[in-house]
Amino acid sequence: MAKAASGAKSEGPDTIVRSAFTLAARLGWRHVTLRDIADEAKVSLAELYAAYPSKDAILAAHTKAIDAQVLAGAEAPSEEETVKDRLFDALMRRFDAMKPQRDGIAAILRDGAEGPVSMLCGAARLLRSMAWTLESVGVSASGPAGAIKAKGLLAVYLGTLRVWLRDDTEDLSRTMAALDKRLARAEQFAGTLFGGRRGRQNAPPPEAPPVAPA
Repeated sequence: MAKAASGAKSEGPDTIVRSAFTLAARLGWRHVTLRDIADEAKVSLAELYAAYPSKDAILAAHTKAIDAQVLAGAEAPSEEETVKDRLFDALMRRFDAMKPQRDGIAAILRDGAEGPVSMLCGAARLLRSMAWTLESVGVSASGPAGAIKAKGLLAVYLGTLRVWLRDDTEDLSRTMAALDKRLARAEQFAGTLFGGRRGRQNAPPPEAPPVAPA
């Protein structure tokens, strides 16, 4: 049995996540074991457990890291930009951030993560991500109205994700075209879905806690 290298703690949680996605692309997610991930990341099972006690926890950490990158690039809403423009920029930051792990993401989606429960958890995480994305562009994600907006944005994101997975252009031009088309369609059929030009002005007052928890 392979033994983790000494001093592996210095590798850190990020290495564990990267290793998991590398193995997913190589072996298929359903075939990747926690031992495989520990060996690839050069950490002991105890160290892996302390950081991520399950494969689903690794996926959750990856989503959180991508969310952080998207939010870090957000700027204060400007009158010169429409909500559609700001959502386009935010979702493209997401696709850019995910690009290094694209093969692993594709493998995980093909394998359906670790079954229905994991898929439902993943859907909940993505819905929170979309709520935070809306907040980052100045659109309230609070209450029932916010939940509807988050679900609408999730539909746009998932439709574009299928294009992104096959996009072999260096600048992701196919992804950008698909995203622009889907956002325009959402704007056309539900013009107030994302709150209009200044999201918070058109959004109803909060009726429940935000969709996205702290």
